[in-house]
Amino acid sequence: MNGMSFYVQVVRALDEIGAPYMLVGAFAGTAFGITRATYDIDILVDMQEEHFQPLADRFPLPRYYADPVMMRNSTRLGIMFNLIDTEEGVKADLVPLKREPEYRLAFERRIRRAFVDPQGVKLEAWCARPEDIIVGKLQAWAEGESSKHPADISAILAFLLSDENELSFDLAIVSRAIRRMDKKVLTLWQELLARAEQEVNQHKEGSND
Repeated sequence: MNGMSFYVQVVRALDEIGAPYMLVGAFAGTAFGITRATYDIDILVDMQEEHFQPLADRFPLPRYYADPVMMRNSTRLGIMFNLIDTEEGVKADLVPLKREPEYRLAFERRIRRAFVDPQGVKLEAWCARPEDIIVGKLQAWAEGESSKHPADISAILAFLLSDENELSFDLAIVSRAIRRMDKKVLTLWQELLARAEQEVNQHKEGSND
């Protein structure tokens, strides 16, 4: 089992035990145009007492590390916990859902999405909406200005603005969130959106020639 197979196993386990969750970050973004080959998997979870032991049972020792006590304590404290495949040396990060309104709204907006990841793995899962993934990546860029976040945002925008996209979207969600961020984030967002719109228009014009 490779790393991606483990991630898929974790997602399917959450579905099977009925634990509410939402894929976020670049892994969720693969459902909306991101194609880079490497990324961590982050899952926002709203787990309750009835979920901890059933999830641990699906990842038994000695191969896996999935401690129900650790899950319970981490959830109570609101801090991240891990499920680990010790044989493959990969882990999935599960982040308890925070109670702040913006996190709750994003969680309520999550959508069920069937997609194929860049490694060809088929998956159906609850994903953050693309607008919320963009917001998260803008926030992450503001913290360290890593080039991977603008690249990911550009890929999502290209997908959303293309004729191949069947998903309705509302970029006003991004605009409202940016008001709470630094002005440099607004500048980046305007540049990325303008560039994506230009590239999509050029592609459409080229297709019509």
